[in-house]
Amino acid sequence: MSQILVIDDEVGIRELLSEILTDEGHDVTTAENAAAARALRDAARPDLVLLDIWMPDTDGVTLLKEWAAAGQLTMPVVMMSGHATIDTAVEATKIGAVGFLEKPIGMQKLLAAVKQALERAPKPGSVLSLAAFPRSPLLKDLRKRLEQVAARSRVVLLRAPAASIVELAARTLQQPGKAWIDLGHDSNPLTLELLAESGGGVLYCGELARLTRLQQKNLAFALERLDRHNLRLVAATTHDAAQLAAQGWEEALLDRLFDVSVGLPSFAELKDDVPDLATHLLTQLIEAGDVPNRRLAVAAQNALRQQCWPEGYAQLKSVVKSLALAALDEEIGAEEVQHLLSPGAAALPEVPPGLLPEMLALPLREARELFERLYFEHHLKLEGGSMTRLADKTGLERTHLYRKLKDLGLRNASKEHEEQAGS
Repeated sequence: MSQILVIDDEVGIRELLSEILTDEGHDVTTAENAAAARALRDAARPDLVLLDIWMPDTDGVTLLKEWAAAGQLTMPVVMMSGHATIDTAVEATKIGAVGFLEKPIGMQKLLAAVKQALERAPKPGSVLSLAAFPRSPLLKDLRKRLEQVAARSRVVLLRAPAASIVELAARTLQQPGKAWIDLGHDSNPLTLELLAESGGGVLYCGELARLTRLQQKNLAFALERLDRHNLRLVAATTHDAAQLAAQGWEEALLDRLFDVSVGLPSFAELKDDVPDLATHLLTQLIEAGDVPNRRLAVAAQNALRQQCWPEGYAQLKSVVKSLALAALDEEIGAEEVQHLLSPGAAALPEVPPGLLPEMLALPLREARELFERLYFEHHLKLEGGSMTRLADKTGLERTHLYRKLKDLGLRNASKEHEEQAGS
């Protein structure tokens, strides 16, 4: 028995398809819009999705793109529509849909499409690309640049700083379901047979300077056959051509590689995007079955954003995986981020976004009061509510400390003082 999710804004169609598929022994859930579909897809992990193209909140093609970009297209999707054009059907297929049903849907066509789609179910796994970050101006622009360059050149060189998003950028140019060959992970000679089997795929190199002589020969061998086998080469390096030539690279090969290049931002420039990157990486790991179901608390996301990432994207992915595997609860908190990345260090108070500019705009007295409240809340939590330790930490005499906490509206502390005074 397969779990099938039917997504359509027309209640009659949902009920009809559900009834037919249930009679065939399938377990069916239904969603009336994209918002409900997202929640049900994450909760149920269906074996198959029947997705209507025209829906009021988010159309089916956009939802399909969203799942593909976020690495969540791990189940076959069959599109449905009564008004779609051939171009729409072709677009959906390129994104990753495995079939198309035209409304009104006959029972035999429905059952045949479902059977075929389940037989073609993709293997578990997920690929995260820049398409998953439409709200980031920097990543959105980078995606456009990559796609523009790739439309005119089969070779794309990524000029990367030491800590960057090389693999994330390269994955953006990989078509759904197509091959991904990492030239830096295999020292066996490339064969014509492998290139022919990988048609439409990507040959990838995360750092040219790390390739061995044999791997360099593999790259040169593939470079001459990209057009013939409909392949793309995406390579990256932190070096310039002269530095690679000094390491023994052939100048003619370097000329080909450096002909067209795209610069990548440093990870420091993407500081504000770290929460989104971490959240999507966690989703990718869950979809691949590498970690249990977990979620990052907002405070944990902010803690990750405040960290330095000298090794960039790969380091963030490793940290997210470690947090998910070690977490005792479903939600990963800021304390767990702190313990992993700064063991033994006291957690800094979480400052709401935009608070500093707000404080600077206040009169001095109000700004000082706001800072003092944050300061004492932080140390109260750090000292477990102990007035003795708090007095030692802040250097205030206890009576003055109680008065200060009461003036700041920190009632728990003043209440404790009253209880101690009465005992």
